[in-house]
Amino acid sequence: MLQFIQIVDRISSWAGKAFAWCILLITFVIGYEVLVRYALNDPTSFAYDLSYMMYGTLFMMAGAYTLSRDGHVRADVLYRLWKPTTQAKVELTLYFLFFFPGILALIFAGFDYARASWTYLEVSSASPADVPIFQLKSVIPAAASLLFLQGIAQVLRCWICIRTGAWPPHTKDVEELEVTLLEDEEELLPGEGREARPKDAEL
Repeated sequence: MLQFIQIVDRISSWAGKAFAWCILLITFVIGYEVLVRYALNDPTSFAYDLSYMMYGTLFMMAGAYTLSRDGHVRADVLYRLWKPTTQAKVELTLYFLFFFPGILALIFAGFDYARASWTYLEVSSASPADVPIFQLKSVIPAAASLLFLQGIAQVLRCWICIRTGAWPPHTKDVEELEVTLLEDEEELLPGEGREARPKDAEL
């Protein structure tokens, strides 16, 4: 089970990091639009369409990656107080009650949307440049399929936790700066490390 989880995590990681390059494309397009709009008084007809298409693609394709890193928002007012086995049992139940039905609906509905869009090579009705969006519709079932696969890995994580009493570790990744600072602070709390900061007493 652990090997399967690691394989799925790597697939989700590859997809998330590959589509993260959309950020650079968005940055370039928006920068170019600002330049030609305000410096040359010649705005483009495609910048808005391309930016929302790239952002939507990034948002969708990073979903499985975020789930593999346990990065989705969780209302953990009570959750954080539970034992790992209780957390796992609740998560396992919610995955089958809500996650998988929703993701399966997204896969099948998204596939129908994408197939219809490719049939007549759909373009954006709100775009003066008639930007094609049929390829964007294909992202919906693709991203949902990745989420479904990662959901299976998460279910296995829950099962392992129920059996062992501890969550299997998630793949280490880049941490936000405030998380790193908090971890460093927690390491300094016991012992002489805390005494090295006399200003704490003044606070």
